[in-house]
Amino acid sequence: MNTLTIERQNGNVPKNLAGEDHVSGLIAYLPEGEIPEGFKTDHVQAVSTIDTAEKLGITNEAESWGVKVLHYQLSEIFRINPGISLYVGLFTKPETYKFTEIKTVQNYAGGRIRQMAVWCGDKKFTADDVTTIQGVADALDAENAPLSVLYAPKVESVSALPSDVAGANQCRVSVIIAQAGSGTGADLYAAEANVEAKSSVSAIGVVLGLLSAAAVHQSIGWIKNFPTGVNVPAFGDGTLYRDIDKALVEQLDNDRYIFFVTQIGQAGSYVNDSHTMDSATSDYAMIESVRTMDKAVRGIRTYLIPELGGNIYIDAETGKMQSYSVSHLETTANKALEDMEKAGELSGYKVEIDPEQDVLSTSTVEIVIKQAAVGVMRKIKVKIGFAKSV
Repeated sequence: MNTLTIERQNGNVPKNLAGEDHVSGLIAYLPEGEIPEGFKTDHVQAVSTIDTAEKLGITNEAESWGVKVLHYQLSEIFRINPGISLYVGLFTKPETYKFTEIKTVQNYAGGRIRQMAVWCGDKKFTADDVTTIQGVADALDAENAPLSVLYAPKVESVSALPSDVAGANQCRVSVIIAQAGSGTGADLYAAEANVEAKSSVSAIGVVLGLLSAAAVHQSIGWIKNFPTGVNVPAFGDGTLYRDIDKALVEQLDNDRYIFFVTQIGQAGSYVNDSHTMDSATSDYAMIESVRTMDKAVRGIRTYLIPELGGNIYIDAETGKMQSYSVSHLETTANKALEDMEKAGELSGYKVEIDPEQDVLSTSTVEIVIKQAAVGVMRKIKVKIGFAKSV
């Protein structure tokens, strides 16, 4: 009998997402000689699918344990967000970590990267790491290429992590101490050759995937929208979440680390919160606040830059700025924020320009912009009891 058989296959065709909020980066440091072939000449490559990564030499059958970990991280990223636009940078381990490679990858991407993951699985975590990374991120911000950095260092002992790392003006760094306690992540941790001083596998790929998939105003701790897909959450030293005391969990959360937790009545695991290493009282204590402001700043800049060098008309009798010049600039500055409000990324905004400014003397126009952020419901309090009637 004549037959025709058609087999459906997954071609791993890259998905296209609107905007650039999903543009991301991943950096890893490998021992000399373990850099995959596709990264030896050009250390940064655009990687849109796992197939692309494998063609460049990042495979789960590589001799290098670190390369296998990278394949796992990339697989998790694409599992969560197949439409991510990703740039991968692989570099030889330095004697001293200055994290300037963050700038290298951002520059390669033309300043488009919004969030960058840095995996340093064998480097013991110190507070200096946060300070150094924040310095690089601040420099990029000054060059109009702002981003948020997810940092995954080695976790020697989850119970001995420093508790005084978070502080003022460290809003661009988040420290990831999560790891998978089952599946490929756990297998890789068990297979790490250095039994005496194991490196952390980390689940930074999961976190980067979630962050790239989230709208800028959304917390990756939103249980309904951002499950991790990790059935058994653990920490970078292999300790399972279910095996540690509640007091330690609360301490780690207060210290502003990011890890995975479980919720009774809900399957799987979830991100504890979207902390940055900024002060808990800062406007930028959470990643979504930083991403929202970065998007607003990028948008406002896009619309206002063409106005530089333009004319401002002055009322000949009062010396004030003409109303139509003020109105034009306010409308121009409004455009990006209007789009964000329509997308639900802002609750509201207001642009103000004082017409009394002496532009003829200073050639400067000062614009004041106020934004009302979108709130995040981190706690719910329910009062319940019996009543004679309802």
